[in-house]
Amino acid sequence: MTSDLLAVVFDMDGVIVESEQVWDEVRQAYVEEKGGRWTPAASTDQMGMSTPEWSAYLVDSLGVPGPAEQVADEVIERVAEALGDEPPLIDGAVDVVRAVAGRWPIAVASSSPPRLIAAVLDAARIRELFGAEVSSETVPRGKPAPDVYLEACRRLGVDPAHAAAVEDSSNGIRSAAAAGLTVLAVPNRGYPPAEDALAQATHVASSIMEVPGLLVAAMRAAG
Repeated sequence: MTSDLLAVVFDMDGVIVESEQVWDEVRQAYVEEKGGRWTPAASTDQMGMSTPEWSAYLVDSLGVPGPAEQVADEVIERVAEALGDEPPLIDGAVDVVRAVAGRWPIAVASSSPPRLIAAVLDAARIRELFGAEVSSETVPRGKPAPDVYLEACRRLGVDPAHAAAVEDSSNGIRSAAAAGLTVLAVPNRGYPPAEDALAQATHVASSIMEVPGLLVAAMRAAG
């Protein structure tokens, strides 16, 4: 962490909203309904994938009848319905976002499609705080590739070396680290990140509430 931290980029699923399990349950039910076969590795395999990537995975690896574009539309619609108008926001996340946005420009870098990013941030009444909203659907590759974080930094006009990421999953941590950001990991309890991924994080927090303090403390130590 350098003393000239210029921006902070948040993941959304698992960091701001407790939605990882919703995605998992919806996709598993959809696969089984369509005659495909869900596997024990399916949840982990899809972590961080972009919409084109996971919909192709459902078709090519799990046996769901295509086309993948239709699969994606149907699954996303079901996830949107499951999240509803009051998505399950993670305790303290909104306060943390507001606190961090009061000091640094912020962005979101998420594997969710743009419509769900907008819906969650609007429901949380924090959308206006974000200088950029980047979905991996809009870049060439999903997480763990660095694309979504590189694009978030580009839109904020910040060198990734002077930005920090807040992430919860293995592929999210890998993505941010590959992009060159300082990574603050807040491990997802339901889907804990792998040890090799956690090793790429600069700090590991026990809850989202620790993030503002870690950012400030790390800056002071670097300065």
